[in-house]
Amino acid sequence: MKPRRKPAALRKPDSFSAENVLTGLNAPRLLALGREFEQFHFVHCELAEASLAGLRFEDCLFERCNLTTAKLSNTALQNVAFADCKLLGVAFATCQDMFFGVHFDDCQLRYASFAGKKLAGTRFERCTLPETDFTNADLTNAVFAGCDLTGTIFHDTRLAGTDFTTATGYGLDPEANYLAGARFALACLPGLLAKYGLVVEG
Repeated sequence: MKPRRKPAALRKPDSFSAENVLTGLNAPRLLALGREFEQFHFVHCELAEASLAGLRFEDCLFERCNLTTAKLSNTALQNVAFADCKLLGVAFATCQDMFFGVHFDDCQLRYASFAGKKLAGTRFERCTLPETDFTNADLTNAVFAGCDLTGTIFHDTRLAGTDFTTATGYGLDPEANYLAGARFALACLPGLLAKYGLVVEG
């Protein structure tokens, strides 16, 4: 039996034809365009509380968009990037599992849910994730670069090789998560020991 190869990291979509760059859309205007979007760049779109259920986005970029509490039930996000977006309370857990792949830069993800999602290799850069739920998710080799993880929920989460070295605010129970090979900064060690009531002095 051949050993499984590590899957290649998805490349962030960054090249779009002029006609596929859409600015200032609201939900009705977006839905009027169809249900499948490939290689589209959405800029400054107001999609808060919008129902995007059942739509398919592939190799797309959402930039400076507001998707607060948008409904993503059975939505396909296939290599989709979010940059400087509001994604408060978004239930990514309800998206289609097949080919699910996302990137996040400078995003607000408070109260979002990724429960049960496969997120191996996913990068979260300079994001705020207070109260975000990663219960039973697979974050193998994921990166939280410069992220605020205050109150973020990790339980039965696979965190093998996950990079927390520049993240802040996290509290992880080593007994309730799989942490083999996970990377942490020494200054944040108390976040792993809080449940034991230990005092770490520098």
